[in-house]
Amino acid sequence: MAQHTIIKHFTELTTTELYNILKLRSEVFVVEQNCPYLDPDDKDQQCYHLMLYVDNQLAAYARLLPAGVSYNEVSIGRVVTSPQFRGQGLGEKLMTTTINACYEKFGRSPIRIGAQLYLLKFYRSLSFEEVGEPYDEDGIPHIEMVKPV
Repeated sequence: MAQHTIIKHFTELTTTELYNILKLRSEVFVVEQNCPYLDPDDKDQQCYHLMLYVDNQLAAYARLLPAGVSYNEVSIGRVVTSPQFRGQGLGEKLMTTTINACYEKFGRSPIRIGAQLYLLKFYRSLSFEEVGEPYDEDGIPHIEMVKPV
């Protein structure tokens, strides 16, 4: 099982890469989670996109947002693992790689996320801390979390 990651700014993505990213995000966030919402939110163009491939298939993905795009802090969003690749530890690898990529691209600073509440323990294991109260986003419970420097 050969794994590799690619990090590109939106302006560097090929049309095939962009298609595969949007397909994976729609497969999970819209179809699997039964959450009709407009995924393309005019933020992608300002972001870096981290793609984790397994045997040349897009297995996991995350979006790296500069400070000021979603939050005052640098943030990570649209974290997703393909259903066919779950249970292989890719989520942890994706997040540790994405955190390090944020530090590389934006400097070492706090990172904020809007985490789905059921993943609270997972994000705590990566040193994220809850801030504020849980909230509803598109019918799914979320909580903001920050990884301090």
